[in-house]
Amino acid sequence: MKRLLRRLRISGGPRSTSWILNLFFCVVFMPILVVLGPMRQWLGQWPLFALLAIAFLYGCYFCILRINLPKLLIQGQWKRLAVPILGLIVVNYLLTLYPLPDLDFVIPSLSAYQTEMRNSSVAITLWLMFSLVVGYALTISFVTELYQQLYLTKKIEAQRKKAELAMFKSQISPHFLFNTLNSLYSLVLGTSPKVEEAFVKFTDLLRYTYVVADHEYVPLSDEVQYIQNYIDLQMLRLNSCTKVKWAHDILPDQGTTMVPPMLMLTLVENAFKYGASATEQCLIEISLTLSDGILRFSTSNHVMRRADEFRQAVPMGLDNCRNRLATLFPSRFSLTTNESDGLFTVELTIQLQ
Repeated sequence: MKRLLRRLRISGGPRSTSWILNLFFCVVFMPILVVLGPMRQWLGQWPLFALLAIAFLYGCYFCILRINLPKLLIQGQWKRLAVPILGLIVVNYLLTLYPLPDLDFVIPSLSAYQTEMRNSSVAITLWLMFSLVVGYALTISFVTELYQQLYLTKKIEAQRKKAELAMFKSQISPHFLFNTLNSLYSLVLGTSPKVEEAFVKFTDLLRYTYVVADHEYVPLSDEVQYIQNYIDLQMLRLNSCTKVKWAHDILPDQGTTMVPPMLMLTLVENAFKYGASATEQCLIEISLTLSDGILRFSTSNHVMRRADEFRQAVPMGLDNCRNRLATLFPSRFSLTTNESDGLFTVELTIQLQ
């Protein structure tokens, strides 16, 4: 077992694991089931029936793997779970009704009796082999899903440690940083309301960034305030050419909903980076809603930077965001983009519950 696990680790992850287990079923499990069971005699007596049975068992195995029963069980999708299982049972039942040739004895009643007993024995054998294949397929499904989860957990942990290491390397002491900002704030106090407001917003943003660095989830209300502070700080440096529409429909009781920190900020940063202008009229629209456990966040902006630079840089940030979503909300999110007539839109949907 240790050698197998070592081989799976070396082979490169869950996909290689699936290939090895599927290969074992095809070239070891099924041939043993055929050679050591009555199917070997069936190949000689009723070759067409035997080939149909073997093909069905192979198809049954890969069908169960395809529908991914563990994930359907976790998600509670009972209909998607029941339909293929019932379909396989029906097909196996129809296979037991295959018209095999009658046995011929001198006494007709004995022939009918022996034929009925033979058919019952074949049906029982088919159900037994069907159960063995289904049991093996379910075992492989759960083992593969468990290995994928372990592999994903290790990968996320490694990425997190790498990100933390990079952050610590470039991080200034928070105590020193905030003291320095307070000193600078005292120096510019009274010089300009915009400068004072900018310092306050920037300090709040920086403090929030340090506070949530070690948190996997934060209240949604904190994220909304963080986005608001970011927008306010951006608007302080921009003139009236750039308009921003920021709308969020978050009820007071929804503010405690936990979300990953700074997940939506990447989309907001892209909207300002490529959709703001100090010389041309432009509009940035940002919206956030939460309903029935489904969070919807969208941004829309005109492309104010060079098109080739925009297309090369934006997908990179979106890919990073998509990778993070895939690790946090597997199969429970949608991130789509669209660029048409110089207007770039991003729509994010997350099923939080």
